[in-house]
Amino acid sequence: MSMKHSFRFGFPSSLLGLFALSLAFLNPVAVHAESTTAASKSKASSKATKQKAKPKKKAAEADDGEFANFSQWKEVNAFIDEMVERNGFDKAALQAVFSKARYLDTAIQLIKPAPSGKPKNWQAYRARFVEPKRINAGVDFWNEHELALSRAEAQYGVPAEIIVGIIGVETVYGRNTGNFRVMDAITTLTFDYPKTANRDARMAFFRGELENTLLFARESNVDPFSLLGSYAGAIGWPQFMPSSIRQYAVDFDGNGKIDLRSSPVDAIGSVANFLKIHGWQRGEPTVFPATVTDAAKAEDLINQGLEAKFSPDELKAAGVVPGAELPAGLRYGLVDLQNGTAPTEHWLATNNFFAITQYNRSYFYAMSVIDLARAVRTARGQQ
Repeated sequence: MSMKHSFRFGFPSSLLGLFALSLAFLNPVAVHAESTTAASKSKASSKATKQKAKPKKKAAEADDGEFANFSQWKEVNAFIDEMVERNGFDKAALQAVFSKARYLDTAIQLIKPAPSGKPKNWQAYRARFVEPKRINAGVDFWNEHELALSRAEAQYGVPAEIIVGIIGVETVYGRNTGNFRVMDAITTLTFDYPKTANRDARMAFFRGELENTLLFARESNVDPFSLLGSYAGAIGWPQFMPSSIRQYAVDFDGNGKIDLRSSPVDAIGSVANFLKIHGWQRGEPTVFPATVTDAAKAEDLINQGLEAKFSPDELKAAGVVPGAELPAGLRYGLVDLQNGTAPTEHWLATNNFFAITQYNRSYFYAMSVIDLARAVRTARGQQ
């Protein structure tokens, strides 16, 4: 979807006027500036207004959502007041926006954690991503965008295969970028996240993404309802959340705008820039196979945060035996990939591996990116 769309295509003329009025007193911020947004400091209003009532879901209209009259929810109005004070939005314009937002029960259901008790299975997870169709699509993508990938590798130090692996895992090279209206999904998750142990933290996260969605739409002069993405609000070929677009996305095709929805070249540069900013080191490896000989000792090295902390001597003392010679001068983290009832795989991960986990905080995710990257590189070399 083109980033050229103006508010006028999604808003009635009266609402466009309100947005124009609110913009007239602001200094525009270029999307290219990789700006950061102010931290959310929400304070819920203590004044009781009309309490929200959850809309009834119609299964046939799950993707379109249900009318929820968000503009009447007291939490939404508190958020609007913050946006007016902190970012200079027009209150009436934002109320009109939220009156159009729809409640997505589909997003609520999909965001819920998997049922407890089901064992994790790395090989089953891997099979979803490292498979012939995705590998072949990756080869085609690499061949088509070889120049952009080489330029990104030279500029940011991230190998072409890793960029190809991420975009392949995320959207199968632009095939599955999501059909949910981002405003609907993020509004729903901000104000009615399902009851989970981390509900408050997740609502705060999505509240920040809602702010960034509106800021990004204003900076880009697009109708916020034109933004389509995943059920969690991720956008475009690389599935960046709105805050990541504003902070890390780059205009890599040089056409004067950032467009992760329509420009695979912008996606390539943006993925590489994200990884570099999150610690990717040029020329360093990602993982090495390992064997754990003393499970009790090794347990103390697992789940020690998303960073490489341990020297080879510390790993040896804990009974961890690398399956290949480790480069000198690097530190490592011990990664466990559980395989259901089958034996767990262990790997020694460098900080480049953990840079990938900043994209998605999952060992399974990072390893699937690496394995898809290797598979695509191998298949391309056999052409």
